[in-house]
Amino acid sequence: MIALVAQSTPTGGSTTGIVAYLTIFVLAAFVGIEVVSKVPSILHTPLMSGSNAIHGIVLVGALTVMGEAHGTPQLVLGFLAVFLATLNVVGGFVVTDRMLEMFKSKPGGRSPREGKAQAAQAQDAPAHDVGPDAGTTGGAA
Repeated sequence: MIALVAQSTPTGGSTTGIVAYLTIFVLAAFVGIEVVSKVPSILHTPLMSGSNAIHGIVLVGALTVMGEAHGTPQLVLGFLAVFLATLNVVGGFVVTDRMLEMFKSKPGGRSPREGKAQAAQAQDAPAHDVGPDAGTTGGAA
């Protein structure tokens, strides 16, 4: 497989092109792992859904490169790039849709935020019923 890719490199079969591409790939993978691992878990879903949606640019690039491919190895790699970029774009929009679904109100009920606010108010209220003259004594007026 590497021999097929080496034959299709723009440098005319030189393996230095492959080594440079693999070096860039490995460095990008390390940087990506470091950046994503530093993101707090509460921000992970919005960040990843946004970055997956941006993969539309990668999809356009993969289509452009695949359109100019010469030979079977380039076509196979181009098709794989288009397929994976498409999966990433669709996945990003699915995650975003699921995330936004959490903030929609139910048809006959309250939104999750209203339910939490009412539960917090119920915990703060005293256990016994307090009327308008609870603080007054029954003495002289």
